[in-house]
Amino acid sequence: MKSWLTRTAVTAATLLTVMSGTAAAAPIVMATKTFTEQHILSAMTVLWLQKKGFEVDAKTNLATTITRNAMLNKQIDMTWEYTGTSLIIFNHISQPMSTREGYETVRRLDGKLGLVWLDPAPMNNTYAFAMKRARADAEHITTLSQLVAKIEQVRQQDPDHNWMLGLDLEFAGRSDGLKPLQKVYSLSLDRPQIRQMDPGLVYNAIRDNFVDAGLVYTTDGRVKGFDLKVLKDDKHFFPSYAVTPVVRADTLQNHPGLKEALNQLSPLITDEAITELNKRVDIDHQSPQQVARDFLQQHDML
Repeated sequence: MKSWLTRTAVTAATLLTVMSGTAAAAPIVMATKTFTEQHILSAMTVLWLQKKGFEVDAKTNLATTITRNAMLNKQIDMTWEYTGTSLIIFNHISQPMSTREGYETVRRLDGKLGLVWLDPAPMNNTYAFAMKRARADAEHITTLSQLVAKIEQVRQQDPDHNWMLGLDLEFAGRSDGLKPLQKVYSLSLDRPQIRQMDPGLVYNAIRDNFVDAGLVYTTDGRVKGFDLKVLKDDKHFFPSYAVTPVVRADTLQNHPGLKEALNQLSPLITDEAITELNKRVDIDHQSPQQVARDFLQQHDML
């Protein structure tokens, strides 16, 4: 009888210790940005980390700079950030780099601030120019250099029908935007050839033939939904924007297993996968939560 009581007491004490340890670990506060892709990543991360036993407090629709400052001030524990954003916006580096060089640079620089870049996803949500697929195929345009050559050919042969490009307002005026792009690709444009609009309207403008080509984000669901063809940046002007879990070092220390869990998720997020998920939300009008759940179940992760 005494032995049974002793074992019971030890078991109860052990259980209380485990429970108190679990309670002591505060929820992981995760911030994501304002657009569809980030909403999907948020839903996916919450489901996956909950499956792994973590508690997550998701903060969505936060601006990039607000999230950055909140992480540095220890108000946010983690976010999904893009290598190009950290390279250019946070660290003010505009020199061309390979995908790997860009990642290693931001990992090193942000590491000094206590921010840990985990394994990047094999996707690149960067800028690109796109055309309607049927038209691009018919005119044999697959690269940005070929687009520039076509624009110049039309300028010479039919000055009254110059090609028009759809651009968002930010890119048209950025110091690392339109003007340096024109220099790299020797692209001459007259003012009437530039149609400035909200970024989300560029896709519709290409689809509806309001512009001949336009600036898009490569993993946007409308690229697939509207059957657009992304042209290859053959002179490597646009930086890589590989999405990566970025976590505060102290958060990783306080949550054993978090690094491994996130590094299990990242490799699944390819260009093809995230573009399809974005399409299902933006074109097929499914919720980010549903497509995230379907994706994880597809990979036997729930």
